[in-house]
Amino acid sequence: MSRFPVISQSPTDPGFVQDPYPFYERAREAGALVFWQEYGLPCATRFAAINALLRDRRLGREPPPRGQRCPAPGHMAAFAALQADSILELEPPRQRRLRGVVQAALTPSRIAAQEPVIETLAGALVDAFPSTGAFDLVAAYTQALPPRVILHVMGLPEVALGDLQRWSAAMVRVYQAGHDRAAEEAANTAAAEFAGFVAEAIATHRVSPRPGLLDTLIAGSDAGEGLAPAELVSNVVLLLNAAREATVHALGNAVKTLLEQGGPDARRAWLAPGQIEATVEECLRFDPPLHLFTRHVYEPVEVMGQLLEPGEEVICLLGAAGRDPARVDAPHRFDPLRPAMPHLAFSAGVHFCLGAALARLEFKLALRGLFARCPNLRLVAPPVYKNSYHFRGPQALMVRAD
Repeated sequence: MSRFPVISQSPTDPGFVQDPYPFYERAREAGALVFWQEYGLPCATRFAAINALLRDRRLGREPPPRGQRCPAPGHMAAFAALQADSILELEPPRQRRLRGVVQAALTPSRIAAQEPVIETLAGALVDAFPSTGAFDLVAAYTQALPPRVILHVMGLPEVALGDLQRWSAAMVRVYQAGHDRAAEEAANTAAAEFAGFVAEAIATHRVSPRPGLLDTLIAGSDAGEGLAPAELVSNVVLLLNAAREATVHALGNAVKTLLEQGGPDARRAWLAPGQIEATVEECLRFDPPLHLFTRHVYEPVEVMGQLLEPGEEVICLLGAAGRDPARVDAPHRFDPLRPAMPHLAFSAGVHFCLGAALARLEFKLALRGLFARCPNLRLVAPPVYKNSYHFRGPQALMVRAD
């Protein structure tokens, strides 16, 4: 018998996948911590609880005991090898060392230098839109731009785009609800191929350096100050994957929201200089790309009057945090003009998203470039979300630009 209120919702139910927010509201009303029956785990539903758990060092990503991962099944060995050295899956002190190396290479000046590149890449995609008729804006723009940007940032050739998209889609599938053994085997194959590609690129760049984040990480590692070979491969894969998945979904959600919530005049006001940064943050609060993340409990933790025990795993329901009425007035209303307030779309604490600054710049330029050049862009069919959870993003946005 659970000591938390029990809630039930299949994460693979089509209605839930298309609109999870009514369930989040029901879960939040049941308690700050509830027991999600289908996952078999306690689940934090309110902003205050989720924020506290993400920042509390008595919880973390590594299963207890920390630093002693269970051997992976053979059909997932390559996938597990990448996870074993990933900043996303580690805890301090090792996580702090690896994160510091990558953060030091991903400098504000390097991020700022991407602005003309992002504008050029976005402009080229918009120029390729059909001059008449309906087309899918996801395929033509929101899914196409982020991987091109991260390849440029890393200093990798755009010819790798197709492989990057294929590997990333296969790997992220095992994080989604309802995946099967075939999905695990596909993810493992993708992980092996992805790791091989990155290792080969590192070897090539050592012989023939080219400007980019990859060469900066290589140079630091070769000087004995950075990442070991396996750590370098794993975290380059992580950076490439994050752009392909989180950034693609976030940009798709933001474009969908702007198309649904306002016409040309409203969008012009929302994306005006001095306002666009707040609009980006409101898009991330209103419909974030990642809705669920878990933490392992290492020591007893009291959260809003309820106790989590060592050895438990807890869900942090990021998708619910941004629409908590205790945090935001009228949380189901999209309002870029509301006073800005922190959200959890990029997580919090030691696992706050490394690429948040680059992602924010990319969203700003992508939205501004799209709607400045296509002010009358409009939906011609109801948007459909991808049939997956816990990443959330549109499968298609059928639009006309004329």
